[in-house]
Amino acid sequence: MTYRGLILDFGGVLTIRMRLNGEAFERSEGLTPGAYFHALDEHPDGVAIYKALEVGEATQEQWNQVIGGILGIDPTDLMRRALANLPLEPRMVQAARRARAAGIKVAMLSNSFGITPYNPYKALGMWDGEWDAIVLSEQVGVRKPDPGIYQHTLDALQLAGEECVFVDDHAENLPPAQALGIRTIHHTDAVATVTQLDALLSCATPAT
Repeated sequence: MTYRGLILDFGGVLTIRMRLNGEAFERSEGLTPGAYFHALDEHPDGVAIYKALEVGEATQEQWNQVIGGILGIDPTDLMRRALANLPLEPRMVQAARRARAAGIKVAMLSNSFGITPYNPYKALGMWDGEWDAIVLSEQVGVRKPDPGIYQHTLDALQLAGEECVFVDDHAENLPPAQALGIRTIHHTDAVATVTQLDALLSCATPAT
């Protein structure tokens, strides 16, 4: 199979694991271990505001206020502080650049952290110029694993599902992509993922 498109998640794929970042944030803010993850994944207000942020129904500043309130910390510029320990995963970035240099269309597909006032994608250099398409959930009004966001990405790349490979660190985000014919990789380790990508994309021919 000749693949002509590569779709990459941002947090946890193009960056280090999100859990490592969250644990570093807890230490920097003097929080009880696990408190940040509880606020995001278990506290009903935290879960609701994150989902609303991801689909553009809440602002980043509203997220700052709600999550800061749950954690009992200063909400000022909280998203920036919460992502302060999220560097890029260089092996994944290099794999994306190799693919694009070979003529493969490359897209970033992310459930959004918001881009105002803090744009984590731009802050890490993952913005215009690196991609054939950038699809953020807040800008299209749907979030992974909604099938619509995968179709939107295919449309942006002007490719069929069968022509694309998608990498995500959350297993639940893969089946809707598979249903569209997209080849998927569950990312757990950068070395393993890059090895798979290099094998899958090595036969790709440059776009004309």
